[in-house]
Amino acid sequence: MYFEIINEIEEIGIIAVENSIREIERLKKKYGEGRWRKLKGTALVRLQDGTIEKAEIHWYEANGIGQKDFKIKRLLR
Repeated sequence: MYFEIINEIEEIGIIAVENSIREIERLKKKYGEGRWRKLKGTALVRLQDGTIEKAEIHWYEANGIGQKDFKIKRLLR
C-alpha cells in the first residue's frame, strides 16, 4: 500500500532489537550491518486515494543506515 507520512512521527516505541527481529537477516543482506531496531509510532498519513488518516506505523532503523521499510499496521479512526 502506498502512503506518505505528512507530519512528525509521535509516540515512538521500540518493539524489538537485533536478534529479536524476525527479519534481521533480510535487513542485513539488503541494507547492511548495523544495530537494527524495529520501532512503532503514530503519524498522519496520506493514503493512495488522497484521504488523510492517523495511523500506527512500524519501521526498521539502524545507526548510519536510517529508517527503512515503513508500513501501516492499522488506521486509528
